[in-house]
Amino acid sequence: MTIAEKILARASGRKRVSPGEIVEASIDVAMTHDIEGPMVVEGLRELGTKKVWDPNKIVVVFDHQVPANSIDAALNHIMLREFVAEQKIPDFYDLFEGICHVVLPEKGFALPGRLIAGTDSHTTTYGAFGCFATGIGSTDMVAVFARGELWFRVPESVRTTIEGRLPKRVMSKDLIMKIIGEVGVDGETYRSVEFVGPGMRNISMAGRMTMCNMGVEMGAKAAIVPPDGLTTRYLRSRARGPYKPVYADRDAAYVEERSFDVKKLEPQVACPHSVDNVGAVSEVEGVEIDQAFLGSCTNGRFEDLVEAAKIVNGRQISKRVRMLVVPASREIYLKGLERGLLAIFARAGALVEAPSCAACMGGHIGILGPGEVCISSSNRNFRGRMGSPKAKIYLASPTTVAASALKGKITDPRDL
Repeated sequence: MTIAEKILARASGRKRVSPGEIVEASIDVAMTHDIEGPMVVEGLRELGTKKVWDPNKIVVVFDHQVPANSIDAALNHIMLREFVAEQKIPDFYDLFEGICHVVLPEKGFALPGRLIAGTDSHTTTYGAFGCFATGIGSTDMVAVFARGELWFRVPESVRTTIEGRLPKRVMSKDLIMKIIGEVGVDGETYRSVEFVGPGMRNISMAGRMTMCNMGVEMGAKAAIVPPDGLTTRYLRSRARGPYKPVYADRDAAYVEERSFDVKKLEPQVACPHSVDNVGAVSEVEGVEIDQAFLGSCTNGRFEDLVEAAKIVNGRQISKRVRMLVVPASREIYLKGLERGLLAIFARAGALVEAPSCAACMGGHIGILGPGEVCISSSNRNFRGRMGSPKAKIYLASPTTVAASALKGKITDPRDL
């Protein structure tokens, strides 16, 4: 069996499962945030459910609208705070803790072999730790909160082998965009994608999280990296309890196998208005920008700040550009503060904000007006994602975002 099949078999109390089968599986961790959480609470009340199945397996994070940017957002926060207190849910992360998909791994919830469900499509991020993690709707999460179980159709699995080492200033974001560009936004619909091969050993934990985060952008139900020594080291002081790594059998059946050699990979850019509209940076170099966003659950991690700061340090951001820098968690923010990275961005002319989803989906900062252009390290560039439907969003790696902010136009980071 593949990793996905083994995890679903264990969670459903079966010795083995096959693609296409329907299983009723026990959830190890259930996550919701300030956008979907209120609908989950309302659903539980409609059902007449007085108590959640297990408060110790639920995680609630405020990240999308923090601090509250409207009366409705404030009311949602109040509702969820009261719900958390009523249900005695211990793992509640309020303002300033960070984005759910960075906070959960930092706090040790994303462990190898686990089955995790979250009311956010980018829950696939946690697959970087060798677990089956997937996004579900608020209605499904009502069932999880009430019963601790959810049905799944066992997905087919795809094996994606990575060879080589990424060149200087080319990042894992470039690699996953290259893959999405070739596969398409629906190329892996309801499949589990395993990222394997010698090249994955050269990709950091943060880089693996970036790749699994964007697995959903090609339709994947789950995106998984088999755990290794790097996983173990990351989890050594974080893991919430014991865990058992899961690996695919040698004779595991895959519906498709792909291979990518990254040694000569160039920086990539996803052009408006689709994540699979991908090409080399040279194809769009020179497009003028109004805003540069460094942050999000995709690329707001410490290594992203480090690589961008190397480019920005000692230089000035173009006067025509608003650069927004938003660390993805409190831990990353404080580390960036202590290491002087946030000062580098501030001196260069960037606006540094507290941890949140921020500009990723037209939040309380970074809203684009008609005709404006943004280059973003986030994961989606749909029309209207950051504000006006007449604005344009280009997706790129942190190094490309930083280089472009300096020049005021899309720029190859290798040229600086």
